[in-house]
Amino acid sequence: MLFDTTVRRELARSFGATLVVILTIVITMFLIRTVGQAAGGAVAPQDVVLLLGYIALGHLPTMLALSLFVAVVLGLGRMYRDSEMAIWFASGLSLTRFVRPVLAMALPVLLVVGLLLLFVWPWGNRSSLELRERYQQRSDLSRVTPGVFQASSDGTRVFFIERDSADSINARNVFILQRTDRGEAVTSARSGRLEADGDDRFLVLERGQRNEVATASGERTQSSFDTYRVLAGEGAVRAAEDLPPKAVATKDLIRQPTLRHQGELTWRVGLLLAATNLLLLGIGLAATNPRRASNWNLLFALLAFVVYYNLANLSQAWVANGRLSMAGALLGLHGGMLLLALGLMWWRDHAAVLQWRRTRPSTAGAAA
Repeated sequence: MLFDTTVRRELARSFGATLVVILTIVITMFLIRTVGQAAGGAVAPQDVVLLLGYIALGHLPTMLALSLFVAVVLGLGRMYRDSEMAIWFASGLSLTRFVRPVLAMALPVLLVVGLLLLFVWPWGNRSSLELRERYQQRSDLSRVTPGVFQASSDGTRVFFIERDSADSINARNVFILQRTDRGEAVTSARSGRLEADGDDRFLVLERGQRNEVATASGERTQSSFDTYRVLAGEGAVRAAEDLPPKAVATKDLIRQPTLRHQGELTWRVGLLLAATNLLLLGIGLAATNPRRASNWNLLFALLAFVVYYNLANLSQAWVANGRLSMAGALLGLHGGMLLLALGLMWWRDHAAVLQWRRTRPSTAGAAA
């Protein structure tokens, strides 16, 4: 039908342009934040692009849902301003008739959002977490850039080294400044290497000296050594059961229905329901008067998205804390939003009739 084809084509163009703008803005923000984390030593500089890809994949469902919502508001809003909606309404179509072409256009995107939420979201979070922890669990020697003074992971030591090779195992001209509650120690050595002893790894220094200063007494001690072992500060590997819920696969959330897992499952299913409800809400929010110069519809739509998204996060926290059941959260929030969207469309359809009924008595009285 001509009507369905026209609306789908209009919304598809608006969705494509909106998605490009949102992706550009969000990825730029994430890039700046990730580069800042790499500069602060939280992630490896060589992993910035890979980590940015994981973060972008994790937030892609939200960006797709927002793009669909904005596309409906902008696309139908343009049709209102150009009086195209007046032509469709004069042809006997109601606002609810737009639900079918809107859902038909958004169905492939909603399927992608569902797949991303159920499968890609936990995989991306788990991969990002492993990438961060792999860098955090590296030894203090491995974290240091040759020729640069850099602090250890706990902030109690400062290193300066020159590596013999790029394998991050052997080093020469090692300098270590260590601060403790008892005092300060400066250790220097001609060479150093990493050795494993069980679950711990040690930095073995050779042919060097150590200068210590006691904080309380100010006493200075100097000693020389042929071999000196320093704990490299390896961290324990996170167990599978210690993973945060956002990094747990959906099937594992269902198999282990703890409160935290139910909260995460509520958020994943809820975001898919929210993406659908926002489409219906956008149909009602897009209505505007073409005679008015100002148009606040997009601002109201963005405000509605922010409130809805925060309520979804709040429902996740309530389910995780046991204050609300998963079914109650899904039905209460998303069922209520569905009723609100349908009610708004009904009010838009009958606004002219209601306005005419309100003004009819006064008009009759004036004529008398």
